[in-house]
Order: sequence, then C-alpha cells, then structure tokens
Amino acid sequence: MILKRIPEDFRVEEITLRKPAKSGPYALYRLEKKGIGTLEAVEQIARRWNLPARAIAYGGLKDRHAVTSQFLTIRAGLSRSFRDGAVRVEYLGRTEKPFTPADIAANRFTIVLRSVDRRDAPLLAAAARDAARDGFPNYFDDQRFGSVGDSGEFIARAWCRGDFERALWLAVAQPNLRDRADEKTQKEILGAHWGNWTACKEKLTRSHRRSLVSYLADHPRDFKGAFARLRVDLRGLYLAAYQSHLWNRILSEFLKRTCPAGDLREIRLKTGRAFFFTRLSEGVRQTLAQTALPFPSARLRLPDGPVKSLVDSVLSAEGTALREVRVKYPRDSFFSKGERKLLAVPMRLECREASDDLYPGRRRVTLAFDLGRGSYATMFVRRLALVARDGEMPDMEAELSEP
Repeated sequence: MILKRIPEDFRVEEITLRKPAKSGPYALYRLEKKGIGTLEAVEQIARRWNLPARAIAYGGLKDRHAVTSQFLTIRAGLSRSFRDGAVRVEYLGRTEKPFTPADIAANRFTIVLRSVDRRDAPLLAAAARDAARDGFPNYFDDQRFGSVGDSGEFIARAWCRGDFERALWLAVAQPNLRDRADEKTQKEILGAHWGNWTACKEKLTRSHRRSLVSYLADHPRDFKGAFARLRVDLRGLYLAAYQSHLWNRILSEFLKRTCPAGDLREIRLKTGRAFFFTRLSEGVRQTLAQTALPFPSARLRLPDGPVKSLVDSVLSAEGTALREVRVKYPRDSFFSKGERKLLAVPMRLECREASDDLYPGRRRVTLAFDLGRGSYATMFVRRLALVARDGEMPDMEAELSEP
C-alpha cells in the first residue's frame, strides 16, 4: 500500500461551530493550502500583510503533504481574501475572540490508499468498520515528533534537565533526515564551528540561527539566554513532542496491562515501538472507551492507585519522574495540563474501492471519516494496515512531519 502518493490523496477539512458575524475585533478566515505546512502558510500570510506571525491565531497544525482547510483569526485583520501559490485565504467575517484549538469540533478526512493488493481491499474495508465500532489507540503519530532529529533525543528532555547548551544544539544544529538542502548546510556550519561564534556568524546566511549566533558572539556562554530567544511557538512544539512521547508510552503500557496478549501487536513509531490491539472483547472495549489518561507533568497531582502506579512506572523506565517533567525558564513556556481519551473513534465513515488509476492492476481504497480534535488519521491507517499482507504502515511517497 501507498499513502500520500499525491497531495490530493490526503485531504483534511477543519470543522468548527464558530460562526462569522458582522462585527468584532477579530477577522475570521478560512485557510486552504496544498503541499505546505501550517507554520509556513502563516509566515506567508504574515509577510503578505506585514504582520508578526504571532498576530495570527489558529487551532492546530495541518499536514504539509496534503490538501487542507482550516480557520484562523487576526486582530483588526483586513476584510479581504487572497490567493498566493499554494495558499488561499478566504475572509469570512468578524468574530469576538481569537480562534483556538477549543474551537475545532472535529476534522473531516478523505484519504486514498493506493497500490492495494486485490485480496487486501475487502480486509481493509472490514477493518475500517471494526474501527468505527471499537475505535483505535489514540496515540500521537510521527507528525508530532518532527523536532526529533537523528540522535533521537528530545529537546525538551535536555531543557528539563537545565542543559541549555545541549537543548540549543538539538534545536538548531542537530541533523534531521528530513532537512531541506539549505537547512542541512546551516546545521553543518554550526556543527563544524560550534563555540566559535564569530566564524559561525560569518558563514551563516541571514536567519534565526544567525540571530542566535550573534547573541552568543556577545555572550559566549549564555546558552540559557540564547535558548530563550528561540520562538515561543517552536519551544511549545518541543514541549508538546516530549510530553506526547511520554503519554504514548503510558498508553502502550496501559494496553499491555489491560488487553490479552493474543489480542495485541506491536507497531513501529518514530520514537519507539507501541502496543496496538487487533480485536477487543466487549468487557475490554467498555473499559477502554471509558478511560482517559493524564498528560504527565510536574503540575499533575495523582492520588495513590493504578493510574499513579502506571505513570510512575513508565516515567521511571524513561529515566525521569513526574516532578522532573517541568521547565523553570523561560516562564512563557510550560507543559500542558489535562487528559486525553485512550481511544479515537472514526465517525461518519464511508469506504469505497475502485481500480487504481496510478497503479494498473492494483486497487485503491478511499476512506472518508471524522475524527475528534487532536486525533491522527494516520493512526487509523496503522490500524487498517495490521490486516494487510505486510502488516506495516503504508509506504509514504512524501514525508509526514510538520516543520
């Protein structure tokens, strides 16, 4: 199987209950994009209208290699629309508040699985119907971990330890398999001349890296201050990646303790292997459907019991403890509070099979469904892949990560 052969094979439409009005301090827009990430599109809009990127509020990041639609707001924004290459911004009206993740009711996905073996197509359709009944483990998928480079280290892990030099190196100099050519060159310069900030400054092109190096040229050992000069939204992504990894480990261990061993398979994620169920008894289904697991952080207060034991055990295996999942500086960044449902359930599922126009003799399976905010359609695909001949996630002809 192949997923994302072309951007049109992966469509995402954000659904919101927010209605535009005739008046309000914020302008509400619909952003439609193709083959570009949300952060890149927001930067493009900011340049077009001469705004700081932080003035643009949105609910979440949408896939780069896809055709997507989402909402955003700008305080005192212009009452106009525009199209620029792969980005189209449609003015919808005014609204009283900025758009946030809480405004996303769901996401509507339409995805095409290509080059499907003729014998696998009906199995995929049956597995999709099973997932609509049972759900699937609500893991954060690899898109969440785009900031994890070749070392496999989490920037926020070093940050939590107070090792600001390591955290900064991971953020700006660590090689990543998905680096663009210009990005790779900039990182190679930093890697070769780390500590010689004058040489770095002379060789780097104008960018956020050069700004950090300029600061270090004047303050050679102030890695703490330099790290604080990274964009706050990027630092937020680093925290989210690390916390999401820990939550994934907690979920995997919960499934291991709850589901019969014969009903579990292991799948490969970018940050390690995780348990995935292939079938559920009625009793286990009810248990999983009623369970939400907390996001680990030092702010979490858990009473003694099974959940606390589970969290403590997983964090210990990761070489940390709940009290250590915190950052002391800068104070504009912090780990999220709350919990996440253990299961994601696809709704309004539609499934169609046809001949594959790009792979003669093979089949294509088109799936359309809704998922709640924060759940990953690619994780649904992982559930389906368990019944296919190779039993693995489909090949990607395009990378998955957000910038």
